[in-house]
Amino acid sequence: MANEFTNSPRFIPEASPDEQVPAIAPSIEQRRHQIFPVLTEQETRRLRRFGTVRTYDNGVRILEAGYTTFGMVLVLAGRMAVHRYDGLGNSSLIVEHGPGEFTAEVSQLAGRPSLVNVTAVGTVEALVIPADQLRALVIAEAELGERIVRALILRRVNLIEVGSGGPVLVGPAGHPNLFQLQSFLTANGHPHTVLDPAQDEGTLALCEHYRPGADDWPLVVCPDGSVLKNPSHAEMGRCLGMLPELPPDKVWDVIVVGAGPAGLATAVYAGSEGLSVLALEARAYGGQAAASARIENYLGFPTGISGGALAGRAYVQAMKFGVEVGIPMVAARLVCDAPPLAIELADGQRVRGRTVVLSCGARYRRPSLANIRQFEGRGIYYWASRIEANLCAGAEVILVGGGNSAGQAAVFLSAHAARVHMVIRGDGLKATMSTYLIERIRATPNIELHPHTEIVALEGDDEGLKQVRWRNNRTLGEKNCDATRVFLFIGADPNTDWLGDCGVEVDAQGFIRTGAAVAAAPCRAGENGAAERAALETSVPGVFAIGDVRAGSTKRVAAGVGEGAQVVSQIHGYLASLPAAR
Repeated sequence: MANEFTNSPRFIPEASPDEQVPAIAPSIEQRRHQIFPVLTEQETRRLRRFGTVRTYDNGVRILEAGYTTFGMVLVLAGRMAVHRYDGLGNSSLIVEHGPGEFTAEVSQLAGRPSLVNVTAVGTVEALVIPADQLRALVIAEAELGERIVRALILRRVNLIEVGSGGPVLVGPAGHPNLFQLQSFLTANGHPHTVLDPAQDEGTLALCEHYRPGADDWPLVVCPDGSVLKNPSHAEMGRCLGMLPELPPDKVWDVIVVGAGPAGLATAVYAGSEGLSVLALEARAYGGQAAASARIENYLGFPTGISGGALAGRAYVQAMKFGVEVGIPMVAARLVCDAPPLAIELADGQRVRGRTVVLSCGARYRRPSLANIRQFEGRGIYYWASRIEANLCAGAEVILVGGGNSAGQAAVFLSAHAARVHMVIRGDGLKATMSTYLIERIRATPNIELHPHTEIVALEGDDEGLKQVRWRNNRTLGEKNCDATRVFLFIGADPNTDWLGDCGVEVDAQGFIRTGAAVAAAPCRAGENGAAERAALETSVPGVFAIGDVRAGSTKRVAAGVGEGAQVVSQIHGYLASLPAAR
C-alpha cells in the first residue's frame, strides 16, 4: 500500500477499506437500546426549536474526526454512517443512524471536536443542534434530556471499551512516557488506542517516517492526523480539544481552581444558577478521589461507587450546565492588585474573574528516598487505577500508607496482584482507617500488613524499579523484596505555594485559613456597615477556599462536595456587594 507524506505534521496514509466491527462492547451490550435510542416523531418535533434543518448529498462528510465541533445531529430522513477513524487512515464502520437517531457523545456537550467521521448515505435531511443549544435542550426537556445524556455517557464508555476514536499512542510496551500519557487519558475518561511498534506492522510507515529517538516515544497520532513526539499533557490536551480557547477580555463570575469533588460541586451548582464558570484543572477531573477504587460511605450509594465514576458523572453535569473546563490548565499565580481578580496560567495566559474558588487540593507526598523520581511511572505510583492494576498481574506489590485511600487501593490491587504488602510506620490501622476497610483487609488472604516498617532504599536501572529494601523500626532488621511496583499513599501537602503574591493567609502547614480563622485582614463592609467575611472566604475578599486545601476541613469526599455547594451562596452574597458597574 502506498503512503503519502507532506511537509505538514499530518500523517494520512491511504485509508484502508471499511469493515464492520462490533458496535457495542460485550459488557454493555444489554444497554444497546439506551446507547442508540430512536426518538418518536413527536419528540423530534419538540427538538426542532433547538436546531437548524440541513440537507446533505450522498457521500458528504457531515462530521470529520478531529475537526468538526458540534452538539448533536438528528436524522430526519435518510441515513448517516458513523465510522471510527484513527488518524492513521484506518476506518471502520461503527453504526448507521436512520430517522429518529442522532450522532453525538458526551464531549459534544462542550462542543469538543468529533471523535468519529459521519457520512451521508444517500440524501440526508438532518436537524443540526449546536453545543449551546444541546445544553439548553437537555435542561428544558427534562425527560427527553435525561435519555439523551444517558446515551452520550454510554457512548463514551463504549468508545473506551472497544478502543474506538481518540488518539493513537505508538510506543514500546512498558515505556515510562507511554505509561504517563495512558494514565493521563484514562484519568480523563478519553478513548485511545495503544500500539507497540514491535508488534503492529501498521505502524511501520509512521516509525520509518518520523524515526523516533529514545526520547521521542511515544508517537501520538491525533484524530486530525497530526503527529506529536512525546507530547506534554498540555500538548495532548490541545490535540484533543480539551483546552478551550479563552476570550482574553472575558470576566468570569467564578473561576474554580481544581476540579476535584469540591471544585466540581461548585462548578455544577454555580453553573446551574446561571453564573459563568471556568474550572481549571492541572491533570484530570476528580482529583485524588478519582483514584479510589470504591467509595462505600458516600450518601446514596449503598453498594459503593468508584471515585472515577463519581467524578465522571459530576464532570458531565458541569458540562451540561455550561461550565467551561480546561484540562490541563495549571494556575501559576493569583493576581489581586486591582479588580477584577486574575489568575496567570503556566502557559502565560491570564484569565479574569469576579470571584475565585480555591479547591486546588494537595500534591502527593514523596518519602525522602534519594532516587525516587527516577522510578516514578516505572515502578513508583501515587494512585491505583485499572492501568496500574494491569501492570501488577500475578506479581508482588508494596503499598505504603494506612489511610482510607490506602485501604481501598490495597483491596483493589489484591484482585490483580499475587500479594499486596501493606507497609505502615504505626502499630496498626485502627487510628487511621475506617473499620469496614480494616475488616475487609483482614478477610483478604493475599494482603499482608507490615507494621513499624518503612522503605529505606530503591534499586533499579533505566528500565525501572527492580528491588525494594524495607526496615522494621522496632527490630531494626532489614529485608529485600523483589517487588517492582510500589504504591505510595502517605498523604499530601497543600498546593498553595502559588498564592504568595496575593497574601492569602495560610496556617503553619500551608492550608488556607477562611472565615473566623483568618487572623487579621481587611473585610468588606456588610449591609449594616460592619466588617463581614463569609465562612469560606479567605483573607482576600472574593477569594474562597474549599475542600482539602482549606484549613480545618474534613478530608472526605462528602465534606468537599458539601463545601462546594455551600460556597455558591456565599459567592452570590459577594457578587451582590460589588458596585453595579462591575
